[in-house]
Amino acid sequence: MPINAENIFANLENVRRRSPLVHNITNYVVMNTTANALLAVGASPVMAHAPEEVEDMVNIALALVINIGTLSGHWVEAMFKAALRAKKKGIPIVLDPVGAGATPYRTRTVRELIQAVPPAIVRGNASEIMAMIDNLTKTKGVDSAAATEAALDSASHLSQQLDSVVCVSGETDYIVDKKNVAMIKNGHAWMPKVTGLGCTASALCGAFAAVNPDPFAATASAMAVMGIAGEIAAEKSSGPGSLQVEFLDALFNLNSAEIEQRLKMA
Repeated sequence: MPINAENIFANLENVRRRSPLVHNITNYVVMNTTANALLAVGASPVMAHAPEEVEDMVNIALALVINIGTLSGHWVEAMFKAALRAKKKGIPIVLDPVGAGATPYRTRTVRELIQAVPPAIVRGNASEIMAMIDNLTKTKGVDSAAATEAALDSASHLSQQLDSVVCVSGETDYIVDKKNVAMIKNGHAWMPKVTGLGCTASALCGAFAAVNPDPFAATASAMAVMGIAGEIAAEKSSGPGSLQVEFLDALFNLNSAEIEQRLKMA
């Protein structure tokens, strides 16, 4: 199926109609932002981190999103348990390697995760994607220290290694798998000024992957919807604070005409 405005809207409508339960093991900085965005796009979010219950939660979910933003031993244990159960159940796993390359613990954890259970989708900034396979790459906290284009070789290598879709997000989003590369140029310069919008992109990938068995199409649809909603929100905002509120409304109200008019994909 081609990835175009019509199919992106069809995927969005599928999320709205089916309201998939998306299980998030995410960082506590972004839980509220992520949950509200999933609700606005039409999905049903759950944030469950306790090792004692994550397997049971995966059993009733249609996608699992793992975000390593605020690591601790118990959360890492939960991530592995949830990922293994998701693999057994056959639901898509989205991995957000927040801050990979910033510390040895963070980098080691994400590498061990992908070795144990390769995810269907990896979404991160350029430095994070590069750090997953390159010991010399450094990340500036959780922000990218590299241009998006610089990570394309790493994304391709990682995609081949894991048989996964890899999304490198930035001013231009690149979505890569073994056979395809898509570029999405939607978005706004204020979006990186709002904490958690990158993590939100990963969560939206989970929502779309929950209703579309093609991880490449799901990722491209999620990133397009994310960027277009950001543009609409920025036009109604005076800065990053109001952008957060307008972004949720833009997700909730996004229609086929707006996607058709605004989509910048190659």
